Amino acid sequence: MADEDLKLDHLFADARRDRPTLSNDLVVRIQTDAEAVRLEALNPKTPPRRNVWARFFETIGGWQGFGGLVAASAAGVWIGFAAPTFLPDPANLLTSQDTSYLVADLGFDTSFLENTE
Repeated sequence: MADEDLKLDHLFADARRDRPTLSNDLVVRIQTDAEAVRLEALNPKTPPRRNVWARFFETIGGWQGFGGLVAASAAGVWIGFAAPTFLPDPANLLTSQDTSYLVADLGFDTSFLENTE
């Protein structure tokens, strides 16, 4: 074990003695690159402004979010124009002043809505 430690000490001593040096050309290139990075950090470039639609699509989750929004909107329009028979007509709901038919359509007892006088 002591013999292996001695060999290892000799290897480390050789490595300390024979240090590799960088060529002057490499040192100049590293310093030039470092200076360019430092100057770029001092004067950051402003990113180009994107148009309104690109920002809108990013806000709603990209094209996947936009696809979901379109599908939900189409379903809403479809249900609005071709409502199932158990739902009241939306146009009548907007123009009608009488709301007693809403409860009557559902089949509940509407006697509480009638005037008892």
